[in-house]
Amino acid sequence: MSGMNLLHFSDRLTANIDVIRGLLNAVSEDQARWKPQPEKWSLLEVINHLADEEAEDFRTRVKLTIENPHQDWPGIDPEGWAVERGYNARGLRESLGSFIRERQMSLAWLTQLREVPWEATHHHREFPSIRVGDLFAAWLAHDFIHIRQMNRLHFEYLQSTSGPFSVDYAGKW
Repeated sequence: MSGMNLLHFSDRLTANIDVIRGLLNAVSEDQARWKPQPEKWSLLEVINHLADEEAEDFRTRVKLTIENPHQDWPGIDPEGWAVERGYNARGLRESLGSFIRERQMSLAWLTQLREVPWEATHHHREFPSIRVGDLFAAWLAHDFIHIRQMNRLHFEYLQSTSGPFSVDYAGKW
């Protein structure tokens, strides 16, 4: 049937808490708000996005698809939320704490699942059909996308603050 494994996903979602925490350690509030370009996100916007997506997108949508696959999903607006919810004006430590709390709530819910109906399907306007397995894979992929984004923000911040010195000796980004 499916190569999906709930334990693997739970373990990786758990491990990513430490990865994300590590990426935000020793980050000043100034660096947390820094953007490489006005239209790009800061580290602070990324972590608040992760917290909101955890609660209002992935956990909610997986749960609805398992428990009531015909119910409409609540709307989300990740780009709009960054501005409307003032992500870049928040405190970094509080924002990280919010993400960790939401992730722990997700993990607690996942441990209660006895059996995962990987093929259970939700029909959505934007996605002809999306299965529970698709949502799980996307949930974990979403972490990796934003971990990559946070690494890039660290690299670009270093470039912008290194003054006359070059990072070229490190190798190709």
